Amino acid sequence: MIADSPIHALDSGIERLLDIMARLRDPQTGCPWDIEQTFTSIAPYTLEEAHEVADAIQRQAWEELRGELGDLLLQVVFHAQMASEAGLFAFSDVVAAISDKMVARHPHVFGTESRDKSAEQQTRDWEALKARERGAASEGARVLDGVALALPALTRAVKLQNRAARVGFDWPSTAEVLEKLTEEAREVVEARDRLSQDEIAEEMGDLLFVVANLARHLKVDPEAALRAANQKFTRRFARIEDWLSEAGRSPAQSDLAEMDALWNRAKTEERGTARRPDGGEEVVRRP
Repeated sequence: MIADSPIHALDSGIERLLDIMARLRDPQTGCPWDIEQTFTSIAPYTLEEAHEVADAIQRQAWEELRGELGDLLLQVVFHAQMASEAGLFAFSDVVAAISDKMVARHPHVFGTESRDKSAEQQTRDWEALKARERGAASEGARVLDGVALALPALTRAVKLQNRAARVGFDWPSTAEVLEKLTEEAREVVEARDRLSQDEIAEEMGDLLFVVANLARHLKVDPEAALRAANQKFTRRFARIEDWLSEAGRSPAQSDLAEMDALWNRAKTEERGTARRPDGGEEVVRRP
């Protein structure tokens, strides 16, 4: 082991992590699993770690967030190490690229532009700068180019719609989106009765795409909204299980009518309580 290696120097910061990853990937002395990984094999872990960061934030689990951010940082270091080995770029190039981008996209902070603008105006300016960068980077680039394929589908739908909206391809108001939603729901019903499974799936995709558009018009993050709905479903179904367990039974030993009644009981129970960020409950006294 190299005597001056930062691996065991606890105060050496990012250099310690970079050295650890280089050692893990060493063809002679590294970890067999780490050595055989590729960009493709690691990408799913990168997405998973990003979702775990979002989950910790959603639950306000701040101690967990520290660890999850470390896991996500490891993914960046892992990709950068593989890129360095392939002669593509180094970690320092990653840092330089994002630093340059942040400076270029914040002329009101690092340049001469006025800071007297709203967050909404800054968002518009940010998108305009990105559009100019795309145009400079690729002559003849199309409006929807560059929206990552690996994004969660609802998030990608919103980004595609935002891109199209910037060139005027958008419903003028929420009312038209709601009309389109009704139309697509009707087409799903028709597809269910007379079309193939593939065609039904296509109609469902159209319906979900409009749902994402409705969320965009209502300024709601559809991914966050669906995560909250998932949590609510999980919480209420757990109450059903609790009540059935008290009666010595499981959901499999119940029926829809009973569980539906218990579901409504759980909803009523929640109207009298508020959930704290730590998952506990405090009583809310309502008239």
